[in-house]
Amino acid sequence: MKNIAVIGAGTMGNGIAHTFAQFNFNVQLIDVSQKALDKSIAVISKNLDRMVIKEKITTADKDRTLTNITTYTSIKEGTQYASLVIEAATENLDLKLKIFKELDEVCPDDTILATNTSSISITQIAGITSRPDKVIGMHFMNPVPLMKLVEIIRGYNTSDEVSKFIVDLSKKVNKIPVEVNDYPGFVANRILLPMINESIETLYNGVAGVTAIDTVMKLGMAHPMGPLQLADFIGLDVCLSILEVMYNGFKNPKYAPCPLLVNMVSAGKLGVKSGEGFYDYSESRKAEKIAKQFE
Repeated sequence: MKNIAVIGAGTMGNGIAHTFAQFNFNVQLIDVSQKALDKSIAVISKNLDRMVIKEKITTADKDRTLTNITTYTSIKEGTQYASLVIEAATENLDLKLKIFKELDEVCPDDTILATNTSSISITQIAGITSRPDKVIGMHFMNPVPLMKLVEIIRGYNTSDEVSKFIVDLSKKVNKIPVEVNDYPGFVANRILLPMINESIETLYNGVAGVTAIDTVMKLGMAHPMGPLQLADFIGLDVCLSILEVMYNGFKNPKYAPCPLLVNMVSAGKLGVKSGEGFYDYSESRKAEKIAKQFE
């Protein structure tokens, strides 16, 4: 396997493309927007520059990695030789089902179809295809080039051969694969998102302010980043989407999104990506200043 297609040139897509290209796979990075593709390549180049400065890779390694990535705006053109496709589009069920239906139609019969979904059912996605035995979840962590974990999620019909192959492939790009079962949120987000939601509830109910909540979790629980800052980093819209998937999947009120989170997303306060969430990122991408509404 040398050709790997990645669908989506956002944060996760460019991280996945970077990782596989750095390990000398030929990567076809696909997005409907050429602007998004150009931005993605610029981000990958900048991240590789940081690695060169830190002497983790050489300039030649950087050049080779970028050479290994080819961009496409057409799924059909970008996947015609792919042995594996990794979908990393927005966390939206309808969009993912549409993409997988098209992938099933245009990809070779033996192509494995993986999704980077962080919460949506692999079995449901696989059900739209004629190859459910070749559909699997590969949930990478952000930032992908640095984070070791990848959750491997088998759908109901995913074959043993495909699962073993994806586990072994993950190890080849220096990741640590952990196999989990196909239930809403899997493991990472089933544990992480209720904690973030409870942190937002704590703020919403006036128990403590933004800085206090994050400081307690950083200094008291040894978390490298407070839960509200982490929510901003993930994207509040993504947090809301994952909570909604778990709430709809389990019908358990403990997964119901906090009203403050719902209102912030409705107002376009999405965190780092929008310039404001619980913190103000208008001057820096670091969580240095509390957003005005929480001052």
